Amino acid sequence: MRHGLLVFTSSALLLAGCMVETRPGVVEVAPVLPEVVEVGPDGYFFHQGHHYFYDHDRWYHADSRNGERRELPRTHWPRETRRRP
Repeated sequence: MRHGLLVFTSSALLLAGCMVETRPGVVEVAPVLPEVVEVGPDGYFFHQGHHYFYDHDRWYHADSRNGERRELPRTHWPRETRRRP
């Protein structure tokens, strides 16, 4: 019984780090980015099956490379963003 409660609590906390409320009442799953991210000239980054875009010092995510971009909360941003030539 105690083991089950521990697993449930741990799972809930881990999932909370991936949840993003982009619009009121709409919750999507977007993993937190690594601490250091290196993007190409177009600002595109693919991580854990998700598409991320870095544009004008802000991070966005989408379901596909050409999908609708939604702003990523600052809690999910990397600590450092580097540009590749």
